[in-house]
Amino acid sequence: MAEARLYKEFKDNIVGKLQSEFKLGNTLAVPKLTKIVVNAGVGEAVADRKVLDDVAKNMALITGQKPILTKARKSISNFKLREGMPIGCKVTLRGRIMYEFLDRLINLAIPRTRDFQGVSDKGFDGRGNYSMGITEHSIFPEIDTDNLDRIHGLDLTFVTTAKSDEQAYQLLKHFGMPFVKRTN
Repeated sequence: MAEARLYKEFKDNIVGKLQSEFKLGNTLAVPKLTKIVVNAGVGEAVADRKVLDDVAKNMALITGQKPILTKARKSISNFKLREGMPIGCKVTLRGRIMYEFLDRLINLAIPRTRDFQGVSDKGFDGRGNYSMGITEHSIFPEIDTDNLDRIHGLDLTFVTTAKSDEQAYQLLKHFGMPFVKRTN
């Protein structure tokens, strides 16, 4: 199987740029992407299980992997929620599939977002990981917009080996993540 385009770009160009930017002596000290977690919470699944099945099917189309169902950790009577009920699904992407998903996200999906101004740079957690939300899953080209019952959102978390938010920001920036222009 061929390497993902973004992984080849990372090995050939981005590692050298990051190494010189952060004055790192060893190429193994350069921050890299370890995994992408795609998550969808489906509150309506309490009343109708079919909604969760639809979301899981859409997530499988988008990511190329079968999602696992996430269950409620505790009961909340006001929401008619019982401990152990399935209320969401998630997929963890690694390796080649992760880089191909990132490529499709950056180059195809995000630019299709309505009134797109760039993604926020406020989603860093202080440890070099970045989280963002997508309000409409229909921006992905794999989704047939003619046969949609409902639109749902997705949460994406990019886990990196970066030591700081600045390193993670530069890593994602070099991959082509369209961040909102910083005003310093």
